[in-house]
Amino acid sequence: MEEYFQSPSPSVSSKRILYTASSWAKNNLIFLQETGSLRAIKPHVSKRDNLQSYLCMMVLDGSGYIEYEGRHYEMVKGDCAFIDCMRSYSHSTGMSTKSVTHDVVKSRTIHESCAYDMEKENMSEGLWSLAWVHFYGENMPAIYEKYIERGGLPVFTPEDGKRYTDIFSRMYAMAGSEDYIRDMKLNALLNELLAVIMEQSWHPENASGGKKRRELVEIKSFLDEHYMEKITLDSLAASFYIDKFYMSKIFKETYGTTINAYILSKRITQAKKMLRFTELSIDEIGSRVGMNDANYFSRSFKKLEGISPSEYKRTWENH
Repeated sequence: MEEYFQSPSPSVSSKRILYTASSWAKNNLIFLQETGSLRAIKPHVSKRDNLQSYLCMMVLDGSGYIEYEGRHYEMVKGDCAFIDCMRSYSHSTGMSTKSVTHDVVKSRTIHESCAYDMEKENMSEGLWSLAWVHFYGENMPAIYEKYIERGGLPVFTPEDGKRYTDIFSRMYAMAGSEDYIRDMKLNALLNELLAVIMEQSWHPENASGGKKRRELVEIKSFLDEHYMEKITLDSLAASFYIDKFYMSKIFKETYGTTINAYILSKRITQAKKMLRFTELSIDEIGSRVGMNDANYFSRSFKKLEGISPSEYKRTWENH
């Protein structure tokens, strides 16, 4: 169920949809809570905390600030924010930097701070316009944790802003539609948004253990190129001058799998390509992907795919 809502606030002109997902969607999907856009009319500050929600917002025009976890970020046209709303945050536009510092916001009420700036600073130029979406799901805390692990920032400038505005637009239209499976379609759009955010979040220089994590990019590239060779954790760690146990730990944290499992997955994926699109024998394919023992190749393949290499080849022969 959705409800169109025009904000009565004298500070903004907005259009938004307050969306109530079904109980099934709340239990099984990432679900929409609210989506919309606004244009600021007057300088203002909005402050919230302890909301079971995640917010992705984009500045369409103008500029402002967001305070999140004790840090202030300036946002200009084209910038995005992705934050966990259980944590205290505020956003403002048309305010002087002095009026949005942590101390000032804490020493005044929001309305007092707004009045102070409108009277003393007259910072009404460059008021922003925003598009945003609030959403949640049982797996969102883990997704956001992975975003931070990868070096994702609360505020960032996307490589292609049009991808975000397009998703926001389609989400607003779907939320207001009569589509009988719109919870599923909104879930698909939210996953698309998260995929775009996650895709652009890989900044190892921002992740904990920055230098070591940057080396992971080189290590993974090495594995992608040399997966068919004999690779041990000891030799890999020695090649990159990194502790074996630390390397294994941060590789799994970053990529969600162990180094050995990644190598095996890479080998089996390449083997599947050759089984389908070449006339090579199964033994030769095993050798080409670095698995010279035919029995080991067959056991490993079946463990991952559920069928043997020969069964896989027959299955796809007529497709």
